[in-house]
Amino acid sequence: MTTRQKEIQLKQIFTGMHSVLVAFSGGVDSSLLLKTAIDSLGKKNVLAVCAVSPVMTREEQKEMRQFSRMIGARLMVIDGQEMLNPRFLKNDKRRCYWCKRDRFLELKKIARREGLRFVIEGSNADDLSDYRPGMQAVTELGIRSPLLEAGLTKKEIRLISRRLGLPTWDKPAAACLASRIPYGIKIDEPLLKRIGSAEMLLHKAGFDQVRVRHHGNIARIEVPSGKIKSLLDPALSASISKSLRKLGWQYIAVDLEGYTTGNLNRYIVTS
Repeated sequence: MTTRQKEIQLKQIFTGMHSVLVAFSGGVDSSLLLKTAIDSLGKKNVLAVCAVSPVMTREEQKEMRQFSRMIGARLMVIDGQEMLNPRFLKNDKRRCYWCKRDRFLELKKIARREGLRFVIEGSNADDLSDYRPGMQAVTELGIRSPLLEAGLTKKEIRLISRRLGLPTWDKPAAACLASRIPYGIKIDEPLLKRIGSAEMLLHKAGFDQVRVRHHGNIARIEVPSGKIKSLLDPALSASISKSLRKLGWQYIAVDLEGYTTGNLNRYIVTS
């Protein structure tokens, strides 16, 4: 099936839904999801809901609000509750399940209150190749994933977004800040803020796609493989190392394999 055929199928999926609540983050996937929902159903039948919490950077929150205003979407911002859930803070391999379960339960309540028939989220076909325990919560709670149902990949989502003139078409992949913390290391707000501050420093240094993984007293930096040489410039690397040490890490490392989606899931045992 071509990208164009998948796009048509996506619109047909929406037509059959009549009204939706979109779990919105401002990322590439949920932005196209929201735009297509509005184009297919009309603004009055679509509500975007974003849950903000320490796992989401201020920059992401700002961009999320800007995009919703740009397309004229109805937006509701709620407080995410994951930092109150000890099962999430424990950070075992089921972390994402507990986060998604709590969040989608809340979104379903809002949808019922607002008279919206479905809650939808932005998983795509590429997500099936990674460890995604949150998808179990999606299935259990009857949440719909239209991009996945239409078979759209991340590359195709970017292509469609670009054709539609969406500013998110080339936005770097994002994930909650908790994904920088290896399973088994407890999550807390100060640690999330440290990671967010570290990544902001690297963004300001010119690295759009970056992850700072926390390994105790070691900060492991991931940038795309083609950007590693730039990162290793003596003056720049010395400045970054100094800044990250001030944030609390003793050792600063660069991952020579470069940025990899789901890096910390690589060796996880799912049984």
